[in-house]
Amino acid sequence: MRNLKKYLLLSAVSLAFVSCSSDDDASAVANNVILSFKNTFGDTEIILGGATSSSASVNTSDAGQVHRFSELKYVISNIRLIKADGTEIPYNVNDLDKGAMVIDQSKSSSLSYIMNNIPTGEYKQIKFGLGVRSDLNTLDQTRFPNFYATAGANDTEMMWEWGTGYRFTKIEGFYDTDNKEMSIHTGSTVEGTNGDESTYIQGVDAYRNIVLDLPVNAVVGSKAPKINIKADFDKLLSGVSNTITLSTGTGMGDNATPNIHTAVQMVKFVDNIGGNGTTDNKGMFSVLNVEN
Repeated sequence: MRNLKKYLLLSAVSLAFVSCSSDDDASAVANNVILSFKNTFGDTEIILGGATSSSASVNTSDAGQVHRFSELKYVISNIRLIKADGTEIPYNVNDLDKGAMVIDQSKSSSLSYIMNNIPTGEYKQIKFGLGVRSDLNTLDQTRFPNFYATAGANDTEMMWEWGTGYRFTKIEGFYDTDNKEMSIHTGSTVEGTNGDESTYIQGVDAYRNIVLDLPVNAVVGSKAPKINIKADFDKLLSGVSNTITLSTGTGMGDNATPNIHTAVQMVKFVDNIGGNGTTDNKGMFSVLNVEN
């Protein structure tokens, strides 16, 4: 009789626990989704360093060119999560203050981003922009003061000195055994007449829309899932679209520093790390895993 009472008591407790768990899941209408970025060369996480640093990662392109990174930054914006039924949930896509970030390898805090109040459900895909859409790509301190301040900070410098928009990527470092300077900046350009903003039209569009399938659905409910995203900078010189050899000089084909970094040369780097927008919508990005 005593054993029967114990059994009934345990059963009641178990049912109450299951009931509470179910109630928690049912009552959760929204939760956070965490995006975590890992910057690598192949499968090795990148370590930044100067020309003579003994700790910096040494990378070798498919063409056999050795290089290392001293600075690694890029802008993520226009984030959208896709539910299992195909419904697209945009996250502050028109607000750079609330829906954009600068990923900076030198700042560990910037590698994790929390998306708030995501509706409950299962999500199968994530989309985001590498860079800033053309309709938002102006240095607007009044409309987006927080993002403006972050991008323009002295240790960030994600604004063009000569233009009206943001840098989308900022990659600094050294290449070859004699440590020549490597300084690769990408971003959209505009064309106009004598600085007259009313005549501006899109020049090079360096914005890229990244589309990544999740290996398992991210389940938003009583828990906040984490999506771990890898950015593989092996693609910078050895991407799907182009195999690039760095060179420094004054010729139109030289491509290692901004002063002779033509729009044509820039697009090659953009297509490698952001995809070409047609046959490649992933570029250097992939999803490592989802933690539910």
